[in-house]
Amino acid sequence: MKDGTRRTAERVRRHAGPDRVVRRRPCWGGVGVAVLCYCLSLTPSLLPRAWWLQGLVAGVSAAVGYAVGAVLETLARLLLSWAGGRVRPRIRRTLWAALGVLGAAAVVTVTAWSVRWEGQVRRAVTLPPHIVWWQWALVPFAAALVVTLLLLAARVVRLSTRVVAHAFGALVPRPVACATGVVLAAFVIVGIVQGFLLRAALDAIESGASLADQGTTEGVHQPTLPTLSGSPGSAAHWDTLGAKGRDFVGTATPRADIAAFTGRPAKDPVRVYVGLRSADTLGERAALAVRELERTGGFSRTVLAVMGTTGTGWINDQGSKPLEYMWHGDTAEVAMQYSYLPSWVSALTEDEAAATGRALFDAVYTKWRTLPAGSRPRLVLYGESLGSFSMESALNGSPAALVAETGGALFVGPTYDNPLWKTVTARRQPGSPEWRPVVADGAHVRFAQVPADYGIPDAPWGEPRAVYLQNGSDPVVWWSPGLALRRPDWLDRPRARDVSPAMRWYPLLTSWQVACDLAGADSVPDGFGHRYGTLPTSAWAEITRPPGWTGADTARLAGVLEPLPEPGLLD
Repeated sequence: MKDGTRRTAERVRRHAGPDRVVRRRPCWGGVGVAVLCYCLSLTPSLLPRAWWLQGLVAGVSAAVGYAVGAVLETLARLLLSWAGGRVRPRIRRTLWAALGVLGAAAVVTVTAWSVRWEGQVRRAVTLPPHIVWWQWALVPFAAALVVTLLLLAARVVRLSTRVVAHAFGALVPRPVACATGVVLAAFVIVGIVQGFLLRAALDAIESGASLADQGTTEGVHQPTLPTLSGSPGSAAHWDTLGAKGRDFVGTATPRADIAAFTGRPAKDPVRVYVGLRSADTLGERAALAVRELERTGGFSRTVLAVMGTTGTGWINDQGSKPLEYMWHGDTAEVAMQYSYLPSWVSALTEDEAAATGRALFDAVYTKWRTLPAGSRPRLVLYGESLGSFSMESALNGSPAALVAETGGALFVGPTYDNPLWKTVTARRQPGSPEWRPVVADGAHVRFAQVPADYGIPDAPWGEPRAVYLQNGSDPVVWWSPGLALRRPDWLDRPRARDVSPAMRWYPLLTSWQVACDLAGADSVPDGFGHRYGTLPTSAWAEITRPPGWTGADTARLAGVLEPLPEPGLLD
């Protein structure tokens, strides 16, 4: 056994060349830049992090820093060799000693100081600033483990490249052999990651999501009211709606609850939902949604809301129920499923969300326009997270279409790729911050994080009204590919109240930090991160302005809806 292992190692060494690869000592430049990147990774980001997540962030950052430093040192050695110079052993030992002392001091000092930074971030989102010190002391060790694993993986890849290049060296010139080795190694790595690891992971996620989509939440039962999809007379059958569709129609607000809240007679609200299994094609599903609205009397209601779903088909009750209470049940809400995968997976295939949003809105709008102008319901849009992207896509990202074709809209926690959001944000007036832009003196579109923001600017707010709810600390809103190379305007001053004043932008690193913040976007109190709580209640009151509705009614309804669950990003 030992002899076989020794012979295998000898063959690999013979093909790889005389230089050690996997067991090679770290380079000075790589370690230096790795320490720098480790320290920078502990600087504040948008949201608090658990110690293990901070260790992962720091480890990956340090590994990337090592790669950059190694390349810089190699270039420096080539230039020095070209100039006929070299680094003497004594100087090299001195440099290593200085790096050891200063690097260790920097790691310890910055890790300790980061506890203060983390406390600032926690205060910004109203969490207690206290951190368990022994857990945070594990951060450098977790980071070292991550760096070691990534460095070993990189050196194994490098070894494979050397073996391939050496094997081709006898057939083609050395530069061609090296290039061939690099290309083949890259091809194999990409094939393994995409064709095996990534595909297997996505298949497992899809399989689990498919099974979950066929389940029904405990306590949710098939409705019997004709105003709801999935009822006995519905063409959108109960078992085709998907888990989130069954939740949506199975938890419609009872008219008795509405009447008890308002003190006035109420109607049974209309809720229409079409699942992926309800019809074979996108066009057929959109047509079925319109037929369901006709069957349930949705086009004769006062308010008709077209709603975009998140990846799993979920619609937040905090966005759907307020309309039913405010308008005494005289509402219709319609939605259509485009996926059953979690939003963070569905975001990889945004085309499905965009196509579904356009198909649903176009079908509803086409029918709506045939109705007499004096008896049409008020047509409004709603979407949260990826659902907001779906509904914005229905308008082709056009502010003019928003004003001309809708009676109002509510978009909650928009993504960086939302077409309408990008357009109106880019048109903000000078001096207004990116996190709360002012567009055309707030004539139609306004942005808010708290109810007081609806009054900004102090100018007339016409009809129709659209509101964007976006928290300053929501990584879903603020992460984008451009964050890697460009300092974002939302870090300018004044900053949103929930963004740490100590947060700074660093090329590449800040993009990685904010991407990791997505993991904790739902682990903060309402009003921060990707949690908006009952804020949609006040937004709908401002957008639709129900007759006789008061600020006290809004506060009272928010108290009623506050206990509703808000599952979050996984939906």
